[in-house]
Amino acid sequence: MSHWPYALGGPPLSARLRAQPEDFFVDEDLGFAPDGSGEHVFLRVEKRGANTEWVARALARFAGVAPEVVSFAGLKDRHAVTRQTFSVPVPLKRELDWSTLASDEFRVLEARRHGRKLKRGALKRNRFRILLRDVSGDRDATQQRLAGMAARGVPNYFGEQRFGRDGDNAARAQAMFDGRRVPRHERGMLLSAARAQIFNAVLARRVEQDSWDRSLDGEVWMLDGSHSIFGPEALTAELESRLQRGDIHTTGVLWGEGSLRSGATVAALEQAVAEAHAGLAQGLAAAGLAQERRSLRLFAQELAWHWDADTLQLEFALPAGCYATTLLRELARLDGTAESDAVQE
Repeated sequence: MSHWPYALGGPPLSARLRAQPEDFFVDEDLGFAPDGSGEHVFLRVEKRGANTEWVARALARFAGVAPEVVSFAGLKDRHAVTRQTFSVPVPLKRELDWSTLASDEFRVLEARRHGRKLKRGALKRNRFRILLRDVSGDRDATQQRLAGMAARGVPNYFGEQRFGRDGDNAARAQAMFDGRRVPRHERGMLLSAARAQIFNAVLARRVEQDSWDRSLDGEVWMLDGSHSIFGPEALTAELESRLQRGDIHTTGVLWGEGSLRSGATVAALEQAVAEAHAGLAQGLAAAGLAQERRSLRLFAQELAWHWDADTLQLEFALPAGCYATTLLRELARLDGTAESDAVQE
C-alpha cells in the first residue's frame, strides 16, 4: 500500500507489527446474540496462528459434516489472536461436547444454538488491540496525528490483504477476464480484488485533491454505520454539518455493470479512473456485478492508545469490511504488515 497517497502527511513513526501473534488481537462483534434454539450451533472460537478456513474444516471434521456447510461472517488474520463465530448445522437430537475440541491453534469458548446459519458479512464490527514494537519517531507528532485521525478519520482504502499474499490478485483478475481459467473458488476473490483496485485508485485521486472527506459536485452520500446511500445531492449547510460530525460520508464507486450513480465532477473522476483500468472495469461489468458505493472515509471507533518504553498499544473498533492496516499506515511505517492474509470482514 506504500504507493497510495497519504491524507494526513507521511507517518511520523516506524515500528514493528506482529512480532508475535498476541500483538494483533481481533474480537469479532456480530451485533446480535444466538437465540438459543434451532439446528445451527454458533461457536465462539479463539484461534492463534491459524486461518479461518482451516479452523472451519477442523470444526466440520469434529461434527461429521461437509466443510462447505460450516459458515462464518468473515475471514480473520492468521498471524494474530482472533475471536470469531462459526455456525455448524447439528440436528436438535444430537448434542456434541465442543469443550473436548481443542488444540494449540484454537479453542471453543462458547457453543449456543441459533435458528439460522451465520451468513458471510453478517457482523457489526471488529475490535482490535494492536501492539507496535520497536517504535521510533516523534512522539509529539504522533500524539497530534492520533488526535487528527480521531477527528478527521483516514482514507478508507482496501488493505493489502485484498490483493493477495504477493499483491497480484488484480493482475490475476485481468488474466481471468482475458480468458485464463481459474478455480471456481478463486473467482469471487479475484472479482473483489479488481473492484478494490479501481476503488483505491478513485480514492487516491481524491486524496491527492484533498477531497476525500469533502463534497464535490455530483456527490453520493452514505449514512454512517450503514450501507444506505442517497444522492447525488448538492452540499447544503445541513449536509455540511452532518459531514463534519461524521453522520454522513462521501463515497466512491465499486465498479460493475450499469451507469454511475454519481454525477458531474465525481462521475467524471470515476469514469476517468475506470478508463485507466479499462480491462478490469469491462471484466467486472461483463461478470454482472451491480455497481455499488463504499465510504471514502473511515473513522476508528473508541480509539485509545498507551505508550510504554519503545511500544505503542492501540485499541479501536472498525466497521465490517474495513482494515486495521489502513488505519495504521497513516501512523507508522510498519515491518510485518505482509504477514496478514485476511480481510477483516
